[in-house]
Amino acid sequence: MAEGRGNRRQPHNLQGVLQMAVEAGSASDGPAPTEPMTQERVEFLRAALAEVCKGQMNEVEQMKRCLEVLRRDECRERGSGEDAEEEDEREDALEVLSELCENLDNARDLMKLGGLDLCMSRCLCHSEAGIRWRAAQLIASCAQNMPEVQYHLLNQGALPTLLQLTDHDTNSTVRVKALYAVSCLVREQEAGLKDFLTHDGFSVLMRGMQSDSKKLRTKSAFLLLNLLTSHPEHKETVLSMGMVQQLVSVLRSPHSSVHEHVLGVLCCLVEESPRGVSDCRDPSLGLEELLNQRLLDLKGREEGLEQLEFCERLRAACFQAAPVKDNEMDR
Repeated sequence: MAEGRGNRRQPHNLQGVLQMAVEAGSASDGPAPTEPMTQERVEFLRAALAEVCKGQMNEVEQMKRCLEVLRRDECRERGSGEDAEEEDEREDALEVLSELCENLDNARDLMKLGGLDLCMSRCLCHSEAGIRWRAAQLIASCAQNMPEVQYHLLNQGALPTLLQLTDHDTNSTVRVKALYAVSCLVREQEAGLKDFLTHDGFSVLMRGMQSDSKKLRTKSAFLLLNLLTSHPEHKETVLSMGMVQQLVSVLRSPHSSVHEHVLGVLCCLVEESPRGVSDCRDPSLGLEELLNQRLLDLKGREEGLEQLEFCERLRAACFQAAPVKDNEMDR
């Protein structure tokens, strides 16, 4: 998503269009003319204004219609069924909202329309997984790079609900999308990180890395690496949870993309941390042997260069082995 696209406000009145025209003209042709505008010029600018505003107005109307669809079951009696067509309509409405809210102006407007509150109160807890994961996707779309929306969601208690879905939902797609929404609320967001710590978010990530879902394992490890890199002051908290033992256990699983992030986390945990180094040296883990074997397996494989670097750094930090030089690995 282009940052400029989301943050740019289009003019919403004739004065705004005039100002935009003046600024554009002054940038290339020198000072703007001071003569009164002709009627022809006024009509031209009115038409331009109508075209500029039409798209934004249509998008707001689209959002309102989508919210009407999502509100339909508010009057439905408890316990009554919902046919497939109604479910499809709700899923479609959530997808349209997610697409529209890639534009940050629309995300803000949806918040003001009560759409995010509706999403949290009715859609995240819906009986149908297709609605739950699309609701989590919508929250993520609205929250990323938008502090105003992030604060609103955090104040409404979105984070513990999303962590609960990440940890316990029976549908793997719901869990992955919920974690994505968590990431959008806590990365580079101090209030979100504080809420994350209050609700034991690191434990959720640790369990996510042990999931049977490859995507959830990878995204959990990636978020853990990001948080520890940005906030190294929390390394001791993670170490006290037995994270090193859990990470080494993940490394012993069949090779996958998650291993690169896990090795990155281990490197992060041993940097300037005697406890991290001590935990990695625990003989019962057999980490040195595992790293030596991984170095042999990765030798000469171009796609494994980053994992190779992590293995070398980890071995050097914990087992006093000098990093292997490039020519020795025959890259």
